[in-house]
Amino acid sequence: MLHEHCQSIAVAVSFRSPMIVGESMSLIDNKKLRAAAVMSDPFEYLVVPGLIQGHALQAVLRDFPEMDGPGSVPLAALNYGPVFRELVETLRGPNVASLLSEKFSTDLSGRPTMVTVRGHCRARDGQIHTDSKDKIVTVLLYLNPSWEEDGGRLRLLRRPGDIEDFAVEVPPDEGTMLAFKCSDNAWHGHKSFEGERRAIQLNWVTDERYVRREQRRHKVSSFFKRLGLAT
Repeated sequence: MLHEHCQSIAVAVSFRSPMIVGESMSLIDNKKLRAAAVMSDPFEYLVVPGLIQGHALQAVLRDFPEMDGPGSVPLAALNYGPVFRELVETLRGPNVASLLSEKFSTDLSGRPTMVTVRGHCRARDGQIHTDSKDKIVTVLLYLNPSWEEDGGRLRLLRRPGDIEDFAVEVPPDEGTMLAFKCSDNAWHGHKSFEGERRAIQLNWVTDERYVRREQRRHKVSSFFKRLGLAT
């Protein structure tokens, strides 16, 4: 369910026949991604509930990396199964890049990608922020059961100082994908939540140097977070 500010809008997710992993069919529902409308309030974004579902979602969850601490962890630092690997390669592949290039009117072809994974959320996570200027487009794919908690729902904000002044709230559940074009006003955050909150974050970025720098930073940061020493 997506919540527009001051009203709630139920999003109907039509479940097709389950996709069988190993067939030529993609793990993700390309038709849903292609049909997703780009919204502009408060900045350019799109939401695709149920981008991955059914047997495909269950297979991805079985292959999700074991993560015992908070923080964003670079893909290279994790152990995971083949279906999870296939999902990541699909997300960072040319088909998704082409679709998002068209939707956000920006050329992602040939741009480097950076993938990090989250498994747990701390109570102090979700602070209001914009993404780095080196990021072009951000994709968040959520891999949690139906989300009943009040906290942990990502809000796209109209201004930086108020978590309640949001245009849309996205629950991090059941294969929902959020994509947005990074900009100076792309403020987002969520109310406090502590516990398991699984997500893949994919970014198209300006150059490989940024990827290497961020991978080093994430690796050090996640190490200290696991020790409980990072803020």
